[in-house]
Amino acid sequence: MEDLIIARRLRVPVDDAGDDTPGWDGVAARQLDAALLSVGFTCSPALLDRLARLPGEQVIDLGVRVLAVVRRLVGDHVEHNAYFIDFPKNVPDTLEFWAGLLREAMLDPVAAARLQPGILNLLDLPRYGSYQHTYADLLAAHAELIPLARDRVTVLELGGSLRDEARELYLSLAGSEIPLAAEDLAALRALAAFCADFCADDQPEHVPVRENRAAINEVRLAAGQPLLVDTVTDVLRLAALCSDGDVTLATPTRLRSFRRAERRILLAALDTVPAAKHGDVLRHREQWKRLGERLHPHEYPQFPRAAQVFDVARGVRKAVSFGGRIEAALAAGRTEEAVSLLEHTPGALLRRLDHLLRVGGGSAVPEAAERSVTRASGRVLLSLREHLQNRLAPVNRVFTNRYGRAWATPDTRASLDEEPLNRTLAILDEEISRRLPDLGEVIADPAVLDVALPLSGKAVAPGLGMLPRGSLSPVDGELLRFFVHWRQRERRTDYDLSALMLDPTYDNPTHISWTSYANDFATYSGDLTEAPDGASEFIDVRLAHATKPIIIPQVDIYAGERFDEAAEAFFGYMTRDAAQEGRPFEPRTVRMKSDLRGSGRIALPLVFLRGDDDVWRVKWLHLYLSGHPAFNQVEGNRVTTSLLVRSIVERDYLRVGYLVDLLRAKFSTGGHVTYIGLETPADLPEGTRVYTPATLHELIPA
Repeated sequence: MEDLIIARRLRVPVDDAGDDTPGWDGVAARQLDAALLSVGFTCSPALLDRLARLPGEQVIDLGVRVLAVVRRLVGDHVEHNAYFIDFPKNVPDTLEFWAGLLREAMLDPVAAARLQPGILNLLDLPRYGSYQHTYADLLAAHAELIPLARDRVTVLELGGSLRDEARELYLSLAGSEIPLAAEDLAALRALAAFCADFCADDQPEHVPVRENRAAINEVRLAAGQPLLVDTVTDVLRLAALCSDGDVTLATPTRLRSFRRAERRILLAALDTVPAAKHGDVLRHREQWKRLGERLHPHEYPQFPRAAQVFDVARGVRKAVSFGGRIEAALAAGRTEEAVSLLEHTPGALLRRLDHLLRVGGGSAVPEAAERSVTRASGRVLLSLREHLQNRLAPVNRVFTNRYGRAWATPDTRASLDEEPLNRTLAILDEEISRRLPDLGEVIADPAVLDVALPLSGKAVAPGLGMLPRGSLSPVDGELLRFFVHWRQRERRTDYDLSALMLDPTYDNPTHISWTSYANDFATYSGDLTEAPDGASEFIDVRLAHATKPIIIPQVDIYAGERFDEAAEAFFGYMTRDAAQEGRPFEPRTVRMKSDLRGSGRIALPLVFLRGDDDVWRVKWLHLYLSGHPAFNQVEGNRVTTSLLVRSIVERDYLRVGYLVDLLRAKFSTGGHVTYIGLETPADLPEGTRVYTPATLHELIPA
């Protein structure tokens, strides 16, 4: 729990209770701060002062735990060796390297005997694909990094007690208006169980996301409490979660058996759902049949409506889903009837607004939309606002699922009339502004204004410096270095770090990979084809010399385990000044690090863009391509990659600056202060409310 709070909030929980008599005169606190600086972190003045008043032994114990968390956060918990020991210096020409390996193999009788006659697999040449030196050898070949003012220094703040910090994080995640990343949902489950005893009476007033509700219901079920349910699907999600299955219900779950007390609670919850909502059963009919086999509803005659749910699943009882009624009306050309039905579910109406406007319906559609905006969720309003603003100047359509898998296609839809479109945008702006809380005087870091609003967190794995898809941030440094590290679990696994480089028209590609080690401005660290103990690859880009303004790093699975099957897999990037050398991996220069996950075979974490002002910026993608089962290479996916990345870059994402403008227009200065930025500055007035990337989801209105 302590690790979770430090990693998610960059706050160190320190209980108020205990001996405050310093044993070592604050020496241990200063030693901890020095150790943290070596990996790019430091204690805030308040945290340093608090640690200085604790016994030295306690500070050391806490420091060991904190240091382990932040080292993992930046990827410094593993040894990052490089294939070429002098990288980025003395990297050979690609053909020269292969010719040298072949020459050595042919001159070595033992190695030559292992080569198959008539077939030459370059990847099987001796000395290829595995380290030829130890990590200690690499350290000896590289000087210490010279610290510069632009090196990353992330401040760790003083937290409250472990219980208080856990409660605050629990309420933030449970009440989130956006779907959580898989890692955050797992954190919510742990927090719900941890907080069950001491904050049972302090639960979130509203749990809008269904998956979050299932995590809370899991604890309530274990405690024998009534469930938070308003649809039948809430019960099925809970059953899947309790069975360690997919709470999103995208994939079937092998449901476990339930104790009699659990069956009674689940059936009682089902019995509270009106029969009008039983049509939702049809979407997951087979899973409902399996759940019926586990719950034995016929044994509980006191829950007749619960039994009807399983009758619908078996086809004994007829039910029509709400979506089916809408589709039938639209298929028959009865648009006004469909609009009338959708008004009962304002969120569904607004999600279909574009389609309804295109199929006709006269003035009924915009009038129904205007009535619905006051009853739909804030996330739906913001999502519709982003969608409609992109209809003003259509670009390629991008479809992304919860796993980050994406595809793009030209927008062939009929255009919308400009007058009703602008009217709808004005209505949305007015309603969103009305719902925003009173934050007083808003101070915003200019760097946060181009961060995309977090309307969904599902595709974003938590990590260091992570921002939502579509966010834009400047790149501060002369040398850009990508890195990937992986460790195989059961079978030989070969990941390849590559970079696709394009001109302003997203054409004329060049690349850096294991088939092309270097060009005039980029260098590859060498290919590793297995990772039983872990392997790292790097690419250096000298930004001032870059002849291509679009650089897309990617990680291709050439062979072996998927990202979510490997024991460990993560990607990140560092920035340095030209004078800085040091090791290939220097934690103080890491700007972003995130786990790789998902079933795709090609990862596209972000894209680097040079603007007309000659400034480099990074745009966040968080995308995965399906790829081939094996042998993926950057040369083979360049068309798909360029189309998809261009679609993301040209899309107009709704950014934090949009909400900041609404907040400033609505509230006057004076009174309390709110700060919105990428990190918490040290000189804020006491009592300032702070929003950083970890808490930006709290800005999304209900």
